[in-house]
Amino acid sequence: MTRTTKTETKTRSRRRVAVTGALGVAALALAAVPAHAKGAVDLTAPHTAAVGKTFTVTAHGNDDAASYMRICLEDRSGGHAWHQVACGATVARDAGTEARVAAHTKGAHRGSLEFRAVMYGLTSPHAHPVRWRTSNVATVQVR
Repeated sequence: MTRTTKTETKTRSRRRVAVTGALGVAALALAAVPAHAKGAVDLTAPHTAAVGKTFTVTAHGNDDAASYMRICLEDRSGGHAWHQVACGATVARDAGTEARVAAHTKGAHRGSLEFRAVMYGLTSPHAHPVRWRTSNVATVQVR
């Protein structure tokens, strides 16, 4: 058997206290992480379209964190800034319906058009909208 000195015993106890304290801090940090709300935005657009012909772009989505929701479609071409094309009606989350929007648009010239849907959250039906989510970009090749 080995004999331990007082300094070795003190060192071991300090390590135990330090490890226990670190585990306690880690547990508190994990408990303090906020829960993320569930939600999604889906965008539907054709892959190709003929020049001058009308095509439809639709989007729908929801978010558990917003009391009221509105979804809008934006487009751009040539890598320029995004422009709002259409917005759907403001809907209440309590109603159990998704926010929806549809836009009928046409490509005026050859090239690619990019579309995205933006979900806005509102605290009341007439409140200022706050951007919550953005969909992936859908590209339409105009030929």
